[in-house]
Amino acid sequence: MTVKEPSKAILSELKLLSQENTTALEVDMFLDAIYKQYGYDFRHYARSSLLRRIDHCLEREKKRYISELIPCVIHDRFFFDRFLQDMSITVTSMFRDPHMFKMLREKIIPKLSTYPSINIWHVGCATGEEVYSTAIILDEAGLLNRSRIYATDYNNNSLTVAESATYPIAGIRQFSKNYQDSGGLSSFADYYHAGADSVVFSNKLRNKITFAHHNLMKDGVFAEMHLILCRNVLIYFDQTLQNQVLTTLADSLVHRGFLMLGDKESLDFSSVAQLFDKPFNKQRIYRKKLLT
Repeated sequence: MTVKEPSKAILSELKLLSQENTTALEVDMFLDAIYKQYGYDFRHYARSSLLRRIDHCLEREKKRYISELIPCVIHDRFFFDRFLQDMSITVTSMFRDPHMFKMLREKIIPKLSTYPSINIWHVGCATGEEVYSTAIILDEAGLLNRSRIYATDYNNNSLTVAESATYPIAGIRQFSKNYQDSGGLSSFADYYHAGADSVVFSNKLRNKITFAHHNLMKDGVFAEMHLILCRNVLIYFDQTLQNQVLTTLADSLVHRGFLMLGDKESLDFSSVAQLFDKPFNKQRIYRKKLLT
């Protein structure tokens, strides 16, 4: 009996499968090395997003195989700092997604005004533009003086930019448009001082914000928050890490506190879904239930 040789298509599929298995093994070893050396746990990041960042790292470091990066993790702190920058979520803007800030202004802020003091947590604040946006809305509602905004990220470079409140002047036109689209009540120029190539936002806003290093993968809760904004962060995590982070956020909210997520994020099918109501249909805004 004659045994047929595997077709070229089958051989090609087997080769591809072998390469995928090897890549998965290398990724696991690379992430384990990072966790053991520095305590950062990227093992539950969404693989598609993670692989794009690793590919970028390979190109920059002029390496062919992911496993070649493991000695760099162990022996070169500067390499890890560069990789940490690759992993950071830095896409942001003043009043990003103006419709969400309009909802914050018109629907949530009136509820927050009933508290004698207001605590707000911006999770994954990146370079801070959305944090200052929230501060502006609080100021226009007359609530800034009794508010404290906590803004956190694990990227110290991003936090340095955020604390400086200094941004390229080239972005001001879009910032101003977003502000007006979000229902801005004044002139956006009232909130910053312009220089030759940059703008600096006012101390009135900066003084009500506390920027801090915080790693969602291992650090604990921020207790007694009335509003948490965690927008466009969860999309980079797998379901396991999403549930872990959402539990931290739920534990950080007061009863009847608000949680705002990104347009592509949801509490549906999460481990904390039963703890929240969704007061505004089609919006990614949730309110923690009052336990009885």
